[in-house]
Amino acid sequence: MRYGQFYSRITSPCCLENTMVLYSKRLSSTFSQEFIEGDNIYSCYSRISVRQYAKNKDKKTNKGNKKVSIDENLLAEHVKYNAMKSEMEKAVVGLKNNYIKNLSLRSSTGTLESLSVKFDGDEYVIQDLAQVVRKNPKTIVLNMTSFPLAIPAVLESLKASGMNLNPQQDKTTIFIPIPKVTKDHRENLIKGAKSLFIKCKDNIKEIQNKNIKLLKDNDTLAIDLVHNLQDQITALADKYVLEAQRIMEDKQNELKGDS
Repeated sequence: MRYGQFYSRITSPCCLENTMVLYSKRLSSTFSQEFIEGDNIYSCYSRISVRQYAKNKDKKTNKGNKKVSIDENLLAEHVKYNAMKSEMEKAVVGLKNNYIKNLSLRSSTGTLESLSVKFDGDEYVIQDLAQVVRKNPKTIVLNMTSFPLAIPAVLESLKASGMNLNPQQDKTTIFIPIPKVTKDHRENLIKGAKSLFIKCKDNIKEIQNKNIKLLKDNDTLAIDLVHNLQDQITALADKYVLEAQRIMEDKQNELKGDS
């Protein structure tokens, strides 16, 4: 065996001392035996030493994610809890509104009316700048007579809407052919849904990190309390991220035609 050695040493006629070394845990036993050869009686003593390795116990421990309870009263004592929670909720509501405005399979007058437009240093929606009319099932018309200078901004907003729009301008009128729902269009909308979710998630995490930093900068709080509050803020943020993720998955299923 490669675990150790086995050797014999003759100390007298037929008297052997044998040693075997195995592993790392040592067990010893000694025994004697007498036998007759001719008129002589011999005694043979044998000793076997065995060394074995003890088996290592599996030291792996399964550490599951600990569940953190959110104590609203405790958080309110040390951070602006209501403001923080409101900001996170606003991020999720913003995601819902973005999906409604920018990720529809078919363009509608309602969708276009609420489309955001940056013009002259301010932010508007199209219905503030144009009269929106559905000319026929395949065409929507924007009458820009009241705000002709906003036409370039409206055109840019329409093209960047993610709705696969190709607006055509005729003086102060914009014609918007409603595109067919193609596979590529669906896939682009699904990607857009994920991109908007990531922005929402980053926004929530930014709110989380901002409030955790304020805690860490407060030298009057005990370290254990800071860690406790930090875990609670993280758990609150994770809750809103999970809600946003579910909204994204529902929207993606809708765009795929699964719902």
